[in-house]
Formats: sequence, C-alpha cells, structure tokens
Amino acid sequence: MAKKFPLHPKHPERICWGCDKYCPVDSLECGNGSDRTQHPVELLGADWLEYGDWGMETGTEPTQTSEGTDTDAASV
Repeated sequence: MAKKFPLHPKHPERICWGCDKYCPVDSLECGNGSDRTQHPVELLGADWLEYGDWGMETGTEPTQTSEGTDTDAASV
C-alpha cells in the first residue's frame, strides 16, 4: 500500500517526492536522477490541488483560506 501523499507539507523542499520513499534531499535512495523531484506545491503554488484531476480525496485535509488561517474542509 502506498503512503498517503501530503497535500500541504510544511517543508516540501527538504524531501524528494519522486516515489513512495520520500527520501531526504541529501540521501536519495532510488538513484533515478541527480536531483530531487519537487512537490506540486513548489511548482504550481498553494492552490495546486484545485486545478487538474489529481485523483486524490481532499475531504479530510484542512484548506487554506485567503486570511491565512486553516479551516476544516467539512465546515466550509
């Protein structure tokens, strides 16, 4: 079973997102390249999940509001 993919990690720049191992950037195990795979939030911004069909359930993860506070997705 694959690990649950974090939608809004605190420090995405510290991890390689290329496979289910989520290796630290200074210790990549898969060896499929010389650089780490970036998290979509780094490439597309904080609202990356709103665009496209990622095939992920989002009902349980808090969403970011325009004021910068977290709200529960069920109460929105």
